[in-house]
Amino acid sequence: MDFFRIPASPEKRKRYFERIALIIGGNILFAVGVNMIISPMNLYSSGFTGMSMLIRMFLVDFLHFPQIPGVDYLGIVYYILNVPLFVLGYKVLGRDFCITSMISIGIASLAMALVPVVSKPIFDDYLTACLVGGLVSGTGAGIVLKGGTSGGGQDIIGMALSKTHPNFSVGKISIAINCVIYGICFFLFDIQTVVYSMIYAVVNALALDYQHTQNINVQVMIFTKKEGISEKILTEIRRGLTYWKGAGGYTNEDTYIITTMVTKYELPELITKVREVDPDAFVMVNEGTKIFGNFEKRFTE
Repeated sequence: MDFFRIPASPEKRKRYFERIALIIGGNILFAVGVNMIISPMNLYSSGFTGMSMLIRMFLVDFLHFPQIPGVDYLGIVYYILNVPLFVLGYKVLGRDFCITSMISIGIASLAMALVPVVSKPIFDDYLTACLVGGLVSGTGAGIVLKGGTSGGGQDIIGMALSKTHPNFSVGKISIAINCVIYGICFFLFDIQTVVYSMIYAVVNALALDYQHTQNINVQVMIFTKKEGISEKILTEIRRGLTYWKGAGGYTNEDTYIITTMVTKYELPELITKVREVDPDAFVMVNEGTKIFGNFEKRFTE
C-alpha cells in the first residue's frame, strides 16, 4: 500500500488513520518518557537513543556547541544515526516499511527535539523513575511498531532479524545493544547512574515486546458447512492452511474443518472474512501458540 494514498474502502481507510495516530502518539509518548522522566534524573536511555544522548553530551559539554533555544540536539543526532538503517529497512522489510520508518523517525526526532527536558525531576526516587520511564517509553515504542513501522534504531534492526529469524523478538536486540552502550557508560559515569539506566533499559524492552502484538501467534480452527473460506484465507489474508472433511456429531452433516495460523493483528480481518462466507461458522482461537517452521512475520499491509 502506498502510504501517501488514502485507501478507498472504509475499512482500510479506518486502519490507515489508525496507523497514523499510532505512529504520532507512540513517538510522542516515547519522547515524554525519555525527556521528562529519564533525562532529568541524569540517566541514559537505551539503544540508539542512548547513543544520541552520549553524542549530545559530547557536543554540548566538551565541544561547547551553542544551544538552540527551545530545541534539543538529541532529536537531530538521533535522526542522523538512523539514516544508514533506511537501507536495511528497504532491503529486508520492504519499501512501504522504509518510507513509513523515515516518516516515523522524523516524528520521533522532532518530538525528542521539542518535548522539554524538565528542570526538576518528576520523581525523586531513581527506581521509580526507571520503572515508570521504561513503561512509558517502551509502551510508546511498541505502539509505533503496532502502527506497522518503527521509531528507528534498534527497532529496525530487531524487526529485520525477527523477519529473517522467526523465533527472534524485537526486545532481544535492544538488550544486546544496551550491553555495549552501558559498557561504555561504565567508563564515563558513576556505577549508580549506569545500573539504574540498565534497569530502565530492561523495563523498556519488556514493555516494547508486550505491546508488539505482531509477535503474538494465534491458532484458528474453523468449522463450516460452506465452501469459500479457504480461498479467502489463501488469497486475501495470504496465509497457509490445512483442511479436512468431517461430520457434525448431532446432525451428521458434512463439515469443513480448517486450521490456520495468523498474527493477533490479522485475527479481526480473518473473522470478518469468515463471517462474509458463513455467518454461522464455529471458530476456535488459541493465542500465544508456539511455532516451529516457516511462518512469515508481517508488519501491516
